[in-house]
Amino acid sequence: MHIVQEGLPGTGMPAFHSLTSSDVSAVVAYLRTLQGTNKMIALPGNPARGKTLFDTKAGCSECHMVAGTGGFIASDLTSYGRAHSPQEIRTAIINPGAATRSTLVVTRGGQQYTGRIRNQDNFSLQLQSLDGTFHFFLKADLDRVEYNAQPLMPSDYGSTLDSKDLDDLVSFLISSAKKGEATSPGEVDE
Repeated sequence: MHIVQEGLPGTGMPAFHSLTSSDVSAVVAYLRTLQGTNKMIALPGNPARGKTLFDTKAGCSECHMVAGTGGFIASDLTSYGRAHSPQEIRTAIINPGAATRSTLVVTRGGQQYTGRIRNQDNFSLQLQSLDGTFHFFLKADLDRVEYNAQPLMPSDYGSTLDSKDLDDLVSFLISSAKKGEATSPGEVDE
């Protein structure tokens, strides 16, 4: 509380004399929540079995990458387990939402491309096809752009994976994020 109220001369941390003591307490409490905790989360399943499911039965690695291995069309999940609770991860697997959906682009010449839009502005569109190739289009050269309502991620994991499978996948994602915390850039495991 003293640092927030008085600042730290020569460090760029200003004093906040205008805050009341209850406001300073609230700021400190908020900063402590950002700090996180070092408590170990009990993993709900078996991370090794989860990795196997990620790569085989669930097929997650066809689109998602973890620790530099896997697909690239969907988001990298290396640190996903660090910022999400086990229940949030489980829910995201069962109810994927439409964040990752495919798009069909048809040129005026009739050529069709399917993939994910990676970038666009008022005049151009960049699409990454499912094979990883990037395509750049001027919007004036396009006949139509159709957004698929279904997400690329299967929406039936709630029925194709049992509760144990889901626990194992969640454990794999959490343990992968913890492994990523173990070394920072420039550090080497011995």
